[in-house]
Amino acid sequence: MQREPEPAPGAGGRTGPPGDAGPAGATGPRKTGRARGAGPADGGTPPDGGAVAGDDAPDAGGDPVGGPLAAALDFGGTKIAGALVDGAGRIVVRARRPTPAREDAETVMGAVASVLAELTASPLWGRVDAVGIGSAGPVDAAAGTVSPVNVPAWRGFPLAGRVRALAGGLPVALVGDGVAMTAAEHWRGAARGYDDALCLVVSTGVGGGLVLGGRPHPGPTGNAGHIGHISVDLDGDPCPCGGRGCVERIASGPNIARRALAAGWRPGPDGDATAAGVAVAARAGDPAAREAYDRAGRALAAGIAAAAMLLEVRVAVVGGGVAGAGDVLFGPLRRALRQYATLSFTEPLEVVPATTGTDAGLLGAAAAARGLVGKP
Repeated sequence: MQREPEPAPGAGGRTGPPGDAGPAGATGPRKTGRARGAGPADGGTPPDGGAVAGDDAPDAGGDPVGGPLAAALDFGGTKIAGALVDGAGRIVVRARRPTPAREDAETVMGAVASVLAELTASPLWGRVDAVGIGSAGPVDAAAGTVSPVNVPAWRGFPLAGRVRALAGGLPVALVGDGVAMTAAEHWRGAARGYDDALCLVVSTGVGGGLVLGGRPHPGPTGNAGHIGHISVDLDGDPCPCGGRGCVERIASGPNIARRALAAGWRPGPDGDATAAGVAVAARAGDPAAREAYDRAGRALAAGIAAAAMLLEVRVAVVGGGVAGAGDVLFGPLRRALRQYATLSFTEPLEVVPATTGTDAGLLGAAAAARGLVGKP
């Protein structure tokens, strides 16, 4: 277990004016333009994936104020993270384990239990009044079950109920990882202050979530806003989801690398054959690498434009490892968006990078525990 250090006098993230209750009750006018704290000017994310420093960045300091805490669990195919989070979005205790993704169901649950045990052992646990879980999906938030694609042993696994039992019967809120990222960005990140937003995670896959009417909107099962499986190429490649020409099949990291390799790009001396290696080559002018990112940007733009037409979202927040390519991705995305989102009511739409970094899942889970996510 890692207890976050106490901040120096006067330290701590800015939490807004008195009465600012986060995404559900932020005071002041709602934004229709670019959010504050939107990150580097080229549209990228910090090199280490961490939060961007600034007014609205979450502050991982201590908990000088006191008050109730939320326990947060971020469950993914490679790691299980846990934290205690205060009402201002500060992480005060952390725990982490690798995910035994290829093991049986109870072994995977054992790793979750180990993370939770570290949190319950904290002297601060007595102040915890709710637990939030952000999980790789699909999830069924109403039933409290998860079926992560990359954890084969968990199909309809009752994660919420199992965590509730381990947490002494505390209330548990379950959301998908795309919804968790969206809740984090709306509470403490680049979507803060927007009534209507689309948030995307572009990484090994492409996920997303929605803010509608001033609150994250998970939908009936907790999967609303899953932009990665909108079809943007009717004759495109088959997708593992069963569809064809999905955004994810074009814009995810592995698919960017796959397309670049097929077009003749070859990794540099470091042997990096991932989307990050493709981004380096694209920045240096390699035509195959540039084309792979251009196509990814167009696919994302088509999905974002469709969401804007249907829902009148005012901002699209893009995070995940692929977003670290910066203008190599954001440049073609923004250019294509101007071609696809052409009606007058979509003109205010902006695309900005996410700012909550690798803590997005934990902050989003804490937001769900705090009731800052609409009920499915």
